[in-house]
Amino acid sequence: MFGLGGTEMFILLILGVLLFGKKLPEVGRSLGKGLVEFKKGLSGIEDEVTGSLRQADAAPTPPARPPQRIAATAPKFEEPTNPQPGV
Repeated sequence: MFGLGGTEMFILLILGVLLFGKKLPEVGRSLGKGLVEFKKGLSGIEDEVTGSLRQADAAPTPPARPPQRIAATAPKFEEPTNPQPGV
């Protein structure tokens, strides 16, 4: 664990007892609660991300439309014929 041998772990344990003394269980308890809250936060974020990805996958996508043809020339209009001359 972290490249520490038995002797280093023992020295750290002795230092922890000397520094914290009777408050060592309280420090451990608060550290444990902090880790639990951190893990809950991470799992909440993971659930939110996976939920949004599932919604995106489940959403129906409209079918692709084929490209439309565009006329190269303008439409030609014919002049209306007047059945009555002079009007």
